[in-house]
Amino acid sequence: MKPIATLALAATALLLAAPASAQTAPPRIKEAGKLIIATFPNYAPITYKDPATNTLTGFDIDLGEAIAKTMGVKAEWQEIAFAQMLPSLQTGRVDMVMAGMSDLPTRREVADFVDYMSSGAQFYTITALAGEIKTPEDLCGKTVGASRSTNWPQQIADWSKANCEGKGKPAMNVVGTEGSVDARTQLKTQRLQAAVQGNETLPWFQKLEPNTYVPLGKAFTLSLVGIPFTKAESALRDSVKTALEKLQADGTYDALLAKYGLQDNALKPVSLNKGE
Repeated sequence: MKPIATLALAATALLLAAPASAQTAPPRIKEAGKLIIATFPNYAPITYKDPATNTLTGFDIDLGEAIAKTMGVKAEWQEIAFAQMLPSLQTGRVDMVMAGMSDLPTRREVADFVDYMSSGAQFYTITALAGEIKTPEDLCGKTVGASRSTNWPQQIADWSKANCEGKGKPAMNVVGTEGSVDARTQLKTQRLQAAVQGNETLPWFQKLEPNTYVPLGKAFTLSLVGIPFTKAESALRDSVKTALEKLQADGTYDALLAKYGLQDNALKPVSLNKGE
């Protein structure tokens, strides 16, 4: 019979040799063998459908798959309307959400967020109007739109109050649109003179529609994008945070950012409930 000390050392060695994934997933997730993740594929390049194959793709999709793999389970995606994502989380229909969701104090009333990316509201116009609209200040007195399901319309109004009315210029006319696609459509028909969307998405649409969109200045806000979890799922929250930290350490995170042209949106280190 081996000495107790020898057995203890052997047990320790086995634990150290065990795959990290076996130690990462909480028991409930490990037993299920999967992470159920909500998304809504209308936010390229974060989450969208490949037009050639109609399959889910994007930064969040690739990152979600990598998180699940690191935890030793599979990712199961559910397409859910954005407004239903937090309710679906609370009812247990899904385990987490990856849909470019901003970590906001109001959302933290019902969820905890693991923050993994930065974002900012960005003014832009179209090439046909770029001759007269060259800076955000040129938008004073103009009509500017953004998706009403976001906080961008309010942020536009706040910017206008400080930089237009506050300097004796006419206020922007802020229009809430049905979404970012609708904002771009109205901009191209010149019902809007400018629009706002996340700075992580604008380079993608500049690539898809060359010589169409012109950014104005830099992002005028800073927000954090996070993965929400119910307050009761702190173990899962912490496991996903650990997985993200591993993906940052081994270079996977940076490689995925580069794949989608999102290097300027890196957030290091991963944070918890830091959005404002």
